[in-house]
Amino acid sequence: MYKLCYFVPETHVEQTKQALFDAGAGRIGDYDCCAWQCLGQGQFRPLDGSDPFIGKAGAIEAVDEYKVELVCADELIREALAALKRAHPYEEPAYEVYRMAEL
Repeated sequence: MYKLCYFVPETHVEQTKQALFDAGAGRIGDYDCCAWQCLGQGQFRPLDGSDPFIGKAGAIEAVDEYKVELVCADELIREALAALKRAHPYEEPAYEVYRMAEL
């Protein structure tokens, strides 16, 4: 089992979650569409050659973003990540993947 965390502007929270749920992520036992999210602020500076969804090259941008966390079965993680990248508006989505230990 993996834990997937990603950061996304409010405009695309539901779209990205649905893409992940459709790929089979967010399932815990007899429950699906399981996720946790909280609002925070992200910061980045697009470099020359980038094509930012928000902001412009060379300028530091601060954006209200949600951090979304959900679980994903081992055999589905690659497709889930592909689905996230397709649904996410950012050119370079920020995400984290952690392997969960079984105790």
